[in-house]
Amino acid sequence: MTAREAAAGPAPGAGGKVTITEIARRAGVSVPTVSRVVNGRSDVSPRTRARVEDLLHQHGYRRRSPAPGARAALLDLVFDDLGSPWAVEIIRGVEEAAHAAGAGTVVSALRGRPGDPRDWMRNLRARASDGVVLVTSAREPVLHDELRVLGVPLVVVDPAGSPALDAPTVGAANWSGGLAATGHLLSLGHRRIGLITGPPRLLCSRARFDGYRAALEGAGLAVDEDLVVPGDFRPESGFAGCTALLDLPDPPTAVFAAGDQMALGAVEALRRRGLRVPEDMSVVGFDDLPEVRWSAPPLTTVRQPFTEMGRLAARTVLALARDEQPASPRVELGTELVVRASTAPPARHG
Repeated sequence: MTAREAAAGPAPGAGGKVTITEIARRAGVSVPTVSRVVNGRSDVSPRTRARVEDLLHQHGYRRRSPAPGARAALLDLVFDDLGSPWAVEIIRGVEEAAHAAGAGTVVSALRGRPGDPRDWMRNLRARASDGVVLVTSAREPVLHDELRVLGVPLVVVDPAGSPALDAPTVGAANWSGGLAATGHLLSLGHRRIGLITGPPRLLCSRARFDGYRAALEGAGLAVDEDLVVPGDFRPESGFAGCTALLDLPDPPTAVFAAGDQMALGAVEALRRRGLRVPEDMSVVGFDDLPEVRWSAPPLTTVRQPFTEMGRLAARTVLALARDEQPASPRVELGTELVVRASTAPPARHG
């Protein structure tokens, strides 16, 4: 018997035992919602409460009064890798929203975890999680299917713009960010603007490239494929990409790196060539990670609202746990160009 089933058992003389999972299925709600009704919690709509209570009565369940100190709501915040540079910002947002709602937060990472993801799911069910905020992961489809079986609501925080799942997502406006970054360099007078892309399999990489392309076309310029080099969001790829651009017969006067860590790698490549930023080449990043405001020079970049993304995701999953549907299944929060000291008019025109 699970912890949820132990909270409400069949009354004496009741017929065949029906699990709370079955009650949830018949009521068309999540398992955590039935658990909240069983435990006498108030965060369930009157209509849903009446429907669940009718089914509990029909199947001979009797609700026990919640014991003193009964647990508060609990959210699981799951990363593929806690080493991601924006993890702390997302955790901060989820924690703020969860705390405001009187909920606790469990943070975990899947990378390096032994065993099948279903083992992790069983642990999640044992601690009676009310919902999961999942930060983009290659394991999303498997996790989503398992969470659906368990009846646990899911919201995906999606800074990488992965393919859409049948779950609400909170992301950022990557296309407009790429447009703003490139448009800023064009406004300074740059015409040969290099791009270090993110992995092409990610929608965010393609959207930032499309924003770059749109800005150039708006200025009457075509994309020069020689100025577009691949990257993978790590600083090493930014270093390699910028090195390849510098080795061109006619190097660009500015570089838009589609991720801050790649931009920092590009700055190091320029430093090793004895070139200065922005006097010899301007550099723009994307993300606004905390460290880039302290780089030398401080980096012009496009800010992703990671904290707000986490905050909104937590609020959304708590609403789903109350059987409230979000107004939109996909929310894109605005990005913002932050101009610092790594960009300036070109010293020469290509």
